[in-house]
Amino acid sequence: MCHPGDMDLWALTDLCTPWCVHVTATLRIANHILAGTAEIDRLAAACGADRDSLHRVLRHLVSKGVFEEPVAGRFALNEAARGLLEGPIRLGLDLDSFGGRMAHAWGTLLSAVRKGRPAYDEVFGRGFWEDLEANPDIAASFDALMGPAGHGRPDPEVLVDPADWESIRTVVDVGGGTGALLADVLRARPWLNGTLVDLPRTVARSGAIFRAAGVADRATAVGQSFFDPLPAGADLYILKGILNDWPDREAAAILRRCAEAARPSSRVAVFTGAGPGEAASPALLMMVLVGGRERTVDELREIGWTAGLEIRAVGRQPSGRVIVDYRPK
Repeated sequence: MCHPGDMDLWALTDLCTPWCVHVTATLRIANHILAGTAEIDRLAAACGADRDSLHRVLRHLVSKGVFEEPVAGRFALNEAARGLLEGPIRLGLDLDSFGGRMAHAWGTLLSAVRKGRPAYDEVFGRGFWEDLEANPDIAASFDALMGPAGHGRPDPEVLVDPADWESIRTVVDVGGGTGALLADVLRARPWLNGTLVDLPRTVARSGAIFRAAGVADRATAVGQSFFDPLPAGADLYILKGILNDWPDREAAAILRRCAEAARPSSRVAVFTGAGPGEAASPALLMMVLVGGRERTVDELREIGWTAGLEIRAVGRQPSGRVIVDYRPK
């Protein structure tokens, strides 16, 4: 006999539908349909799939409101399916790229909960960051997902008080990926010079971004770990989406490097998700991948204090992200 809540639990634990979405995103089914390849025979041939298996996957998704089948064996896009066209959603779902790492990493959740640390290596044979270093194609898709074409759309308003830009001449973007945010910051303020710090394989792709933004003459890329000493003496150090990728000990070490590099008048701007009095997101994907976490303002205050920094202000960007403004103690 089924209890009233049983069907709700089955719906919540349905793994079939998410995996079907991943498969169709990976095979670029939506793109093929948009290009005019809509019959199941031609679709299967175009993406190198078994006809019957693909047909069953698509029929399941039609029943869930993703894709339409106006005529038997012929498929069409609807609003939900259009989300699988090229863009950040499809990139994050692609099983052949970094999206596959995220999908398969969820299988380690039980180990992560039991051990209190990521178990990514149980599936992929090495830790998350080491895996990216060993697989350049996966690393490139990760950078793309984090960059302006994915979820990392830059917002050049990185200070709590915009009037403070008057006293800033040099900026260091710590762990800034391929430089999209730094390029936007420099483009918006012609008097600034900036330095991008990230791993060598990542900053190697920053040149094209700086040139396209017209800031190549004011931007420098430094290929290194942010656990090593940072370029010293800048007016502003930016950390966007960096601290939440790391457990407390490593997050404190990153902030300590900023404090060591900063002058007494420097500031460190950290992007976070929770404002004053707000609860932090559970951020389970970060827990599974890297052991990271979102932190409340109070937690950031404590971790910054141990690193030699104190919070002077907290504000919210136009994009909705929260900025924590640290100064050296």
